[in-house]
Amino acid sequence: MKKLALSLLIIGGVVTSCSNDDDGDTSNLIVAPATYNFTRSGNSTVNFGGQTTRIQMAEEFISALKDNNSTKTQLNAMFAHVEGENDFSDANLNASNKSVRSKVAASTDYFSANTTASNAIKADFDGFIGAQVDEVFLNWSTNASAGNAGQLQQAGGGTIRYINEKGLEYNQAFAKGLIGALMMDQILNNYLSPAVLDAGTNVADNDAGTIASGKDYTTMEHKWDEAYGYLYGNEANPAVPVLEADQFLSEYLDRVEGDTDFSGIAANVYDAFKLGRAAIVAKNYTVRNQQAEIIRENISKIPAVRAVFYLQAGKASLDTDKAKAFHALSEAYGFIYSLQFTRQPNATVPYFTKAEVDAYLAQLMEGNGFWDVTAQTLDTISDGISAKFGFTTAQAAPAN
Repeated sequence: MKKLALSLLIIGGVVTSCSNDDDGDTSNLIVAPATYNFTRSGNSTVNFGGQTTRIQMAEEFISALKDNNSTKTQLNAMFAHVEGENDFSDANLNASNKSVRSKVAASTDYFSANTTASNAIKADFDGFIGAQVDEVFLNWSTNASAGNAGQLQQAGGGTIRYINEKGLEYNQAFAKGLIGALMMDQILNNYLSPAVLDAGTNVADNDAGTIASGKDYTTMEHKWDEAYGYLYGNEANPAVPVLEADQFLSEYLDRVEGDTDFSGIAANVYDAFKLGRAAIVAKNYTVRNQQAEIIRENISKIPAVRAVFYLQAGKASLDTDKAKAFHALSEAYGFIYSLQFTRQPNATVPYFTKAEVDAYLAQLMEGNGFWDVTAQTLDTISDGISAKFGFTTAQAAPAN
């Protein structure tokens, strides 16, 4: 995947779009730059500092969620950080007025008119925190068994997993669920939405080249960049991403790209981000919206592919290494949770509703959860997800 940056540089400058008017005018030819670099009067117009901050907050939070010395008070404070509070090891994060929790299930398109759903999803994440402390930390040194939380070691003296009474690792459910509830929801259903890009006077200001007060960018340019930041914001050089720069969307776009059945997805996303941003500069909103749809379709595929991957990985180890199987199934649980934040192209609905997602999760947790789950159940869920996205379970499953 580290070769991606070079390949993108080679092909990036030839990504174009031509918008044809009814009279045959083809003057709106848009050429994307080789890298995600945009300037005005010699100054960069790209800025997504808030997104980088939230990614870094989430990284430190997940580490704390796996530390049994963390208290519920500490974890809740990290998740819902208040400016100036000493919640993180990084002073810059402590000084920030950003928080992770405030942007969970907070997109304009999905949740601005449905605060009940947003609050329920936030409560799910609050619940993961509370249960990690009250159930898992409390039984940290206890050997886990069906109906009893504790530790379970992988075969051959391998990694120790810390699970609830049903075999679920709450830290994995939280981390993979956050990919959808924060990163994907903000990209697909907020910053790439015309409701955000075209809000207020954004179109008129962008057409006139009117920049935001004290900034080098127009508001529309900035909104598009903020979407970019939730994927590439933690990169050493965000203009030329190499991926795996964080444990969230960046890592798992890289994982999906590494599967030969889905190779090319990383370039598809990056190229669409560049061309869409170039279209904003060119004031061509038809091309901009076309690129947003490409991004939605490709990013929505990430939790689907990885959910099936981990369901199948868990199935392969159920009878031989329960700790290994439960770890994979916990990751699958989080990715399934993320499916409710996907976005079908040219629509305003996810590939799976919250009710459908909850039904899948209930199947996994039925009875004693992972201790009881069958290979047939894992295959049925895998096939249902694969079919909705147009790939096969075999394509997403781990290579033999």
